[in-house]
Amino acid sequence: MSKYSREDILRLADEQGVKFIRLQFTDLLGIIKNVEIPVDQLTKALDNKMMFDGSSIEGFVRIEESDMYLYPDLDTWVVFPWTSEKGKVARLICDIYNPDGTPFEGDPRSVLKRVLKDMEALGFNDFNIGPEPEFFLFKMDEKGEPTLELNDKGGYFDLAPTDLGENCRRDIVLELEDMGFEIEASHHEVAPGQHEIDFKYADAITTCDNIQTFKLVVKTIARKHGLHATFMPKPLFGVNGSGMHANMSLFKDGENAFYDENDELQLSTTARQFVAGILKHAESFTALTNPTVNSYKRLVPGYEAPCYVAWSLRNRSPLVRVPASRGISTRIEVRSPDPAANPYLAMAALLAAGLDGIKNKLTPPPATDRNIYVMDKEERVKAGINDLPATLSDALEKLKTNEVLIKALGEHAAEHFIEAKEIEWDMFRTQVHPWEREQYLTVY
Repeated sequence: MSKYSREDILRLADEQGVKFIRLQFTDLLGIIKNVEIPVDQLTKALDNKMMFDGSSIEGFVRIEESDMYLYPDLDTWVVFPWTSEKGKVARLICDIYNPDGTPFEGDPRSVLKRVLKDMEALGFNDFNIGPEPEFFLFKMDEKGEPTLELNDKGGYFDLAPTDLGENCRRDIVLELEDMGFEIEASHHEVAPGQHEIDFKYADAITTCDNIQTFKLVVKTIARKHGLHATFMPKPLFGVNGSGMHANMSLFKDGENAFYDENDELQLSTTARQFVAGILKHAESFTALTNPTVNSYKRLVPGYEAPCYVAWSLRNRSPLVRVPASRGISTRIEVRSPDPAANPYLAMAALLAAGLDGIKNKLTPPPATDRNIYVMDKEERVKAGINDLPATLSDALEKLKTNEVLIKALGEHAAEHFIEAKEIEWDMFRTQVHPWEREQYLTVY
């Protein structure tokens, strides 16, 4: 049931002194886009009559098919707290539709909605996700450009004065709470300058909307503190990268479908099948959960990021971990995603992978309770533990041959996403990097 009606939105805009509305959506690469309209155009937007040029958006359509319509999701109405008292700015997240009134199959939000319908066809009501996005704070220079100078020397759970980002992080939390977020934890992460803010789990669409809003708020408030916030997975060599662990659970008729009190581990058959699906498709969905060249600098041994396809109840080196909580809190944690991922596509891929395990009644391999980082290749092969792709190129090759994930994405989104990422890889592959000059310029 919707939280707001059309009349509610018009009333709230008037009562809250809103002057502009951002009609927000996300392109295939996960970048937030928006069409800003004055408040006197709000009625037109609520009638789903606001058009934009889809040919100008990455991975959308060709110029001869450019007309696209924005259909606002009324429940995403929020007024940005930091905007001017003279003219506040509100936001509505939109779905993208074709001129004939059908959902645009290249809209990432619509991709996730299609996979959720597959979930419902299997009898499940909700796919809940609790994300753990991490980010770095860097100082900016006198021109307002980001530097690589960190603003603190803090470590995991440090406090001020070591953690000089604490005031910025606190202001981010306050702004998020003003916007309706329920913040569960906020702390300094392992690397200097690295932070994590965890917000309460929600259904898949709401969570992905929240991730995109979270990124916007973090960047905006950091800038007010003279800092640059980045969700780049690995901005610095030699320290931990930024991940976005996804804690996931399926619900049926209000009950957690992953919980079984009679099982030895209190994990249901459904949970085990879901884990098996995740492991089966992990090498292929990595292109979506870790979608940049830089993502693979994080997925290396020694920095707490998973490199291997395995699951565990205890240790944090495998791809999938089952946290200790049971009952309604029973969940599986996939540790590979990073915050550069398009959340709608990444979560759609994870759900499709898990559902494939349920549909085909897959059985996961035995849990791995050893530290995989200290196992050699021979030991890993013997234990049936595969490596995650080592580069974006490797991951794209795996994705291209995975029928389950290509079907989940849809032909349009899959084709355009892969094309854009192959161009990105080729640009990286053909560029001459500083490391190469340092190593070879004077030696050869």
